[in-house]
Amino acid sequence: MYKYETHCHTSPVSFCAKATVAETVQFYKSLDYAGVFITNHFLDGNICPSVKSLPYNDQLDFYFADYEAGVLEGRKIGISVFPGVELSYKGTDFLIYGLDKSWFQEHPEIMELRKTEELQLMMDEGALVIQAHPYREEYYINHIRLFPRHVHGVEVINTSQPKEANDMAALYAKHYHLLETCGSDNHWAGNVFEKLRSKGLKPEIAGMCSETPIISVRDFIEKILNGEMKPFIQTEK
Repeated sequence: MYKYETHCHTSPVSFCAKATVAETVQFYKSLDYAGVFITNHFLDGNICPSVKSLPYNDQLDFYFADYEAGVLEGRKIGISVFPGVELSYKGTDFLIYGLDKSWFQEHPEIMELRKTEELQLMMDEGALVIQAHPYREEYYINHIRLFPRHVHGVEVINTSQPKEANDMAALYAKHYHLLETCGSDNHWAGNVFEKLRSKGLKPEIAGMCSETPIISVRDFIEKILNGEMKPFIQTEK
């Protein structure tokens, strides 16, 4: 089986990340993953604050720099690196697959749209939209928000979240007939297992796997939509 991380963050783009994109890609290569989706916080989220005052296209250059560096590192060591985006709305997050840098350059209006309008536009443009860790609880999240009419699916296993949050996400997906995906939300690269233990969580990471390798983001989306990718959980062993 070919294993893929669908949700991870790298420094310096994601302000909360503790590992560089090179460290992240190398970590997943060491675990025999076939590929990684770099899903850093977008301009509406916890991106490095120092770039928020820059013009929109300059912010995009900074945002996609980690992904572009990851592609180069992946080619050197033999692992695929794909682009993704994590949008945010007051602590509610959405993973976006299938839109590249040029698409975002052509659509600066997204920064002014309501989140439901933005998500719908992206879906109409062919993106796969997944609500990440929908039942996450944090001090900065005033209340849980669900968007069942503006997503294709739900992240039902996020190994950075406790079991009860993932169980509720699975119920949500089941009752709304939404696609189910899994990921690690890894901010720490090779230190992920130690970090999870310190949070009282199992030292595990998760992702999606397939019987054939992913050749592009569009191929990934088609495999997800056709049920050709399955969730997996991997322990530190």
